[in-house]
Amino acid sequence: MIDISTLKFDENGLIPAIVVDFYTREVLTLAYMNRESLEITMKEGRTCFWSRSRQKLWRKGEESGNVQHVMEIKADCDRDALTVIVKKEGPACHLGTESCFNDEVFAAEGFNDFTVEGLVKLIEGRKTNPQEGSYTTYLFQKGIDKILKKVGEECTEVIVAGKGDDKKETIYEISDLMYHVIVLMIEMGISSKDIIEELASRHVIDHKVKQEKMTK
Repeated sequence: MIDISTLKFDENGLIPAIVVDFYTREVLTLAYMNRESLEITMKEGRTCFWSRSRQKLWRKGEESGNVQHVMEIKADCDRDALTVIVKKEGPACHLGTESCFNDEVFAAEGFNDFTVEGLVKLIEGRKTNPQEGSYTTYLFQKGIDKILKKVGEECTEVIVAGKGDDKKETIYEISDLMYHVIVLMIEMGISSKDIIEELASRHVIDHKVKQEKMTK
């Protein structure tokens, strides 16, 4: 598909990969590849990226089933960025949207202005009204163990990004964690009100119970 030897990887050995839908030519997501992940992508015919936060390879769809079959890979004029044209199975975004760069799913649900409350309602809808190909529906179908596993993974990624003092990556990973925590809350029947009430009650105990525990 492409001559890897002609590409310009950055100082970390990475090159940005813009993933584009074969049929609509819509931009689906932006990810990164190193030489190994690009070789795997070309060999297997499905996207494989390098996770900067986890510092490991990840094949798109290995958990969600939302595989991206590669049709073409092109480099830009400077040979330091890639366009990866794919035929996808299911949503490209882990939030269940077709693309990481549009809000058509939120608009379809009536949430034209993105809010946390709107996200909660949207996620609740994926549980009460399952949609084929939705990552959120997939999590609910897999159950509590899968959801907890994802929350744990996202916690680790937030720590790695924060330890690396990478603000942009930390924001990205906190967003992932927040989404999966909301999924967990809905699965367990925990409301935002429950969390607010718990937080509000802590002004009484912070300097007593917790301080006492810390001095033991």
